[in-house]
Amino acid sequence: MLYFALKAAFSGMMIALISEVARRSPALGALIAALPLVSIIAVIWMWRDTSDTARIADHLNATFWYVLPSMPMFLAIPALLRAGVGFWAALALGCLMTVILFAITLVIAPRFGIKL
Repeated sequence: MLYFALKAAFSGMMIALISEVARRSPALGALIAALPLVSIIAVIWMWRDTSDTARIADHLNATFWYVLPSMPMFLAIPALLRAGVGFWAALALGCLMTVILFAITLVIAPRFGIKL
């Protein structure tokens, strides 16, 4: 349980750091957030917990394919905000769009031999 708490605390600190940097410099915060830090941290935890390279490879491969349908959200939300849509509505619409794109990905990917 202590190990889990340490993992959660470290991972949470990364998010807190990014939000603090972004408050001072949106571009620098965006750069840090764009780095695959969450994936790298997850892979390190997976390696430490299992040492299963096949599982890590599958995880990273699936992560690549799940990143693609999430990308339009980063364009849609700013466009909605600039068009006068409120923050929470824009965020909800961006998340809904991403969920729909994830569902489409789950249906289409296997047709191309992509294992998720």
